[in-house]
Amino acid sequence: MSPTVADAFVANELIRLAATPVSKEAAIREACQLLIAAGCVEPGYEASMISREAVANTFLGHGVSIPHGLGEDRGLVRRDGLAVLQIPGGIEWNPGQTAKLVVAIAARSDSHITILRRLTRLIQDDARLERLFVATDAGELVEALTQDEATVAATAPAVDLPEHFTWAVEYPVGLHARPAAVWVEAARGSGVRIQVRHGGEIADARNLVALLQLGLRAGDSVTISADGEQAATALARFRSVITGLTAQEKADAAKAAERAEVPVNGWVPSGAPRAIVGIGASPGIAIGVVHLLTAAQDDIPDVPVQLSEGGNLLHEALIVTRQQMVALVDDTTRRLGAADAAIFKAQGELLNDSDLITLTCQLMVEGHGVAWSWNQAVERMASRLTALGNPVLAARAADLRDVGRRVLSRLHPVLKTGSLTDVPDHPCIIVANDLSPSDTAGLDKDRVIGLATALGGPTSHTAILARTLGLPAIVAGGAGLLDVANGTPAIIDGQTGRLYLSPSEADLVSAKSWIAERARRRATEEAERGLPARTSDGHVVAIGANVNRPDQVPLALREGGEGVGLMRTEFLFLERDTPPSEDEQFETYRGMIDALDGRPLIVRALDIGGDKQVAHLHLPHEENPFLGVRGARLLLRRPDLLDPQLRALYRAAAGGGDLSIMFPMVTSVGEVSALRAACERIRSELGAPCVPLGIMIEVPAAAIQADSLAAHVDFFSIGTNDLTQYTLAIDRQNPDLAAEADSLHPAVLRLIRQTVEGAARHKRWVGVCGGIAGDPFGAALLAGLGVNELSMTPRDIPAVKARLRGCELSALRALAERALAVETAQQVRALDSLS
Repeated sequence: MSPTVADAFVANELIRLAATPVSKEAAIREACQLLIAAGCVEPGYEASMISREAVANTFLGHGVSIPHGLGEDRGLVRRDGLAVLQIPGGIEWNPGQTAKLVVAIAARSDSHITILRRLTRLIQDDARLERLFVATDAGELVEALTQDEATVAATAPAVDLPEHFTWAVEYPVGLHARPAAVWVEAARGSGVRIQVRHGGEIADARNLVALLQLGLRAGDSVTISADGEQAATALARFRSVITGLTAQEKADAAKAAERAEVPVNGWVPSGAPRAIVGIGASPGIAIGVVHLLTAAQDDIPDVPVQLSEGGNLLHEALIVTRQQMVALVDDTTRRLGAADAAIFKAQGELLNDSDLITLTCQLMVEGHGVAWSWNQAVERMASRLTALGNPVLAARAADLRDVGRRVLSRLHPVLKTGSLTDVPDHPCIIVANDLSPSDTAGLDKDRVIGLATALGGPTSHTAILARTLGLPAIVAGGAGLLDVANGTPAIIDGQTGRLYLSPSEADLVSAKSWIAERARRRATEEAERGLPARTSDGHVVAIGANVNRPDQVPLALREGGEGVGLMRTEFLFLERDTPPSEDEQFETYRGMIDALDGRPLIVRALDIGGDKQVAHLHLPHEENPFLGVRGARLLLRRPDLLDPQLRALYRAAAGGGDLSIMFPMVTSVGEVSALRAACERIRSELGAPCVPLGIMIEVPAAAIQADSLAAHVDFFSIGTNDLTQYTLAIDRQNPDLAAEADSLHPAVLRLIRQTVEGAARHKRWVGVCGGIAGDPFGAALLAGLGVNELSMTPRDIPAVKARLRGCELSALRALAERALAVETAQQVRALDSLS
């Protein structure tokens, strides 16, 4: 067999066993002498290696150091080589760092990357490293540094592990991110190594990106194999997991097919304008001119740091970004549902991909800065996904780049993370190769009326945000989309996924008529949004808005909000490295009160813990976070969080305004009593006025004993999202169960009725700030059940008010009674007779 590149790169003569250097510098010189003797480097290269130590720590960790020369001294390298100095007794590399393997690198190109990949994986295998530290055969070290999976794959046919089975992909749309994330979780929990082979390509089942890079489509045959003591059992479990997803994947595809078969109620041009056809991502029609967007390219500074420091920086950035992603999943679940939030969850899983992190470490080992290395690793892996030509994987590439920018902003905060530049002042349709979620979230709706991208998919974050923003959008329009000239008149139809170019005057007239017809109801609702939600027989339901910051209040009021029914304070603690001070919180709360100008404000105390983690709070890991220390339970255990927030709130109340405080995740009278005592203690210390105190009704226990709890509080606010989760025992972040986690389930409605009745015994009012409050039909049911106040996303307010104004209270009560009497959520929704 002919020698491989790796065989030539490191050989027995470049290995020195049982070395005993007296110092770090002596170890570097001794290792470099091996390279000089082998003709790899010129004499004097050891000075370059020693100089490198002055600017970067080459201790990789786990007893391994990687000295190498400065970049400007590559001319001293005659040929690539790697020498290994084994030091069983160890040598102090830096204070607190002991090296037992000194791997000296000389390289003029990137041919050593396969060795580095193997080395970075070796440091995760403590048992093998310990054997290498005392090995008496140099061949063991050569083998460890040359048997890299990527090298083997490049020089020999892909080989399955001992236990294996063959499976034809049954998922109608192939292996996309959501099922792949389940595969990863199952593989990581198996306790054995599992790999997936498609033809000559192999992927580690623990790595999401590697699985997606296989580009598996429906019908593709794969061989899934494993090794280890329990390989057969683990593989059987893994097979059960992947085949168990088939039913849901087929059901989802069937639903999509049903939607596709339904005649599209879309606009059809009267003429035949040129149309670029993509995938509809957000419904609606808009008329404007094309603005071709070019991404702003930031120069990522390549500033090497000590490897240990770089590793720490990367580790911290990943931890903080993971916590941000958890918060994003939770927020999306509340606003859009678990199915859409699962995409965010899959995006967060990309941060756990060992190949991505390993590649970053390899680049740092080569002497590059941590931010530069991370950006390069993300771009390389995203480019591989894009090159596969699969629109689903193209969407994942966009997700990888976007979450990569989140990490990058932590590594180098001065870097710009957006790409929007020079958007014109007049209404335009943004056309771009792709848009990140961050880009989309920052769009100015006064200037941007539609989005069209060459890449992406309808399940991308960009599509989700476009729907949230109410912007018509199409994705996967293809490369031809980028050939459209700036300023071209166009009509975008986000329902049918078409961008019509240079439409005729007749088409413009027709499209405008269509838009006007579809907007008629919304326009009517908005025109009357300032009116109260008063039923035709005189019953009034208070309408609030869910907002988090003072600058969001004007929009809420313009949409018809009569106050803020829910201010979530978690945002004050997220996306920062330390808890907000009392003064910082005070400024925000006082700003909210001032912005509302006498209108009511209900502030929810910090709702964190369990599934919503904040890195700097150092909360313990919990196996079952939804049933763990969160909400009121956390506040009562952490006075360092509760007291500053209460002091800030009471200080804000002292300046006037209509402020109420409510506490999340309350389950007992004892918790209420303890929280009231804390409030009274701080209020007395400050000499502040009394303010109404309420609690969230989020668990069945609170709803069932609402009559007891009402004696100790001033009001209730029902969180229907969590109440649904706990009532139906369905994780609201589980996409496979999303359709079943319906807040209009009769069991949930009965608990709401029980809450209302319990509150009425003590003349307390009840609000709802969960998802169904913003659904016109859900709002009608809640009013019929006796709910006094509804709080929702500002955009939902006009439609909810219009629905309530068009009804009689007696009819709403009758509707609620019918809903309580049926058996399923589907039967409840069937009671909605309005289109």
